[in-house]
Amino acid sequence: MKTSLPETERNRLKHALKSRNLRPTRQRTCVYGIILEKRDHPTADDIHVRVREKLPSISLATIYNCLDTLVECELVKQVHLDRAPTRFCPNRTPHAHFHCRETGQVYDVSLDDERLSAIEQFLPDGFTADAIELSFLGRGPETNTVS
Repeated sequence: MKTSLPETERNRLKHALKSRNLRPTRQRTCVYGIILEKRDHPTADDIHVRVREKLPSISLATIYNCLDTLVECELVKQVHLDRAPTRFCPNRTPHAHFHCRETGQVYDVSLDDERLSAIEQFLPDGFTADAIELSFLGRGPETNTVS
């Protein structure tokens, strides 16, 4: 079974890897496709399970190597949540994350230019941010029922 990437994503992968003198191997292409397929911020273990459906002999070490490469190429972003395994996000636009403590799900939270500017105003004078990593922890609407 083959992972088919949309042409725009296939080109993005190819150019990002080529800029680092790397090839779009079957494994890298499959891992990238799996992350794009279901944008649920999977862990490396989640990705391994999903990729094994397409490439049954792939090892967890290969998954980690592919993920390191995709992060290095800025195709996916690592999401670090308190005391939890690293998750991977293909959304490269500025955004925050919401982590539901009840379900464990992670959601993207859009940050438009106005909100980004407001957040950057918290920086000390003379400081500039290259990136913003903002996450919220709480309960989603499905777990916010009143007893």
